[in-house]
Amino acid sequence: MVPADRDLGGADLANIVNEAALLAVRRNKEKVGMAEFEEAVERVVAGLEKKNQLMNPEERKIVAYHEMGHAIVAHTSPGTDPVKKISIIPRGIAALGYSLQVLTEDRFLMKKTELLNKIATLLGGRVAEEIVFEDISTGAHNDLARATDIARSMVKEYGMSERLGKVYFSREKRQQFLLMAPEGAQEYSESTAEIIDDEVKQIIDEQYERARRLLLNNREVLEKGAKKLLVEEKLETEELEALMASVRHGPEDA
Repeated sequence: MVPADRDLGGADLANIVNEAALLAVRRNKEKVGMAEFEEAVERVVAGLEKKNQLMNPEERKIVAYHEMGHAIVAHTSPGTDPVKKISIIPRGIAALGYSLQVLTEDRFLMKKTELLNKIATLLGGRVAEEIVFEDISTGAHNDLARATDIARSMVKEYGMSERLGKVYFSREKRQQFLLMAPEGAQEYSESTAEIIDDEVKQIIDEQYERARRLLLNNREVLEKGAKKLLVEEKLETEELEALMASVRHGPEDA
């Protein structure tokens, strides 16, 4: 999954402009259009497409359901950044597929509910695999790492744990008397560390179950979307919205 909130530095922005210009030249265009900029963003954020990297049919099917899981949870969570594109074309070094979310406006703060939505969205891929295949793969490795990082920051840095209260627990012990603290030293007790671990696990578990409920409630969208991805390889936001609308408001729901 490709995050909507990745910080793009000056070098990234320069690369996007350069990539867009190169794409326009290759397409014999006199001006760089939005299509070139959008593809350039994908290249910089997610890496180059690797259409020659062939997956076996079973793996391809897992990736399709995995990415639809991300997209559906994001789409059905209020206040979540919209899904721009879903793809099962491998990109970069290790991405076998991706769901690209985009920011709709500049943001400097995130609310607790938004962080929880982000965690649920990250876990949506693994949940989809479990629902459909009754098994899980290694494909959620990066999703789990990012979800855990967010949950741990909520508990240790943002004071969003009811059990621990409005306390900041730094990741590393601060310098004292101009001497560096031993690597891995902590400013809190082992019992507090256990509570932190419990709180992080609870956040992850609760959002995992929430993602499961959302996907079970939208199982038909999950199935139709994954099958469409297997044929077309990509879905745009308009196609996802149309799919959601057709399932919710189609003749069978009238």
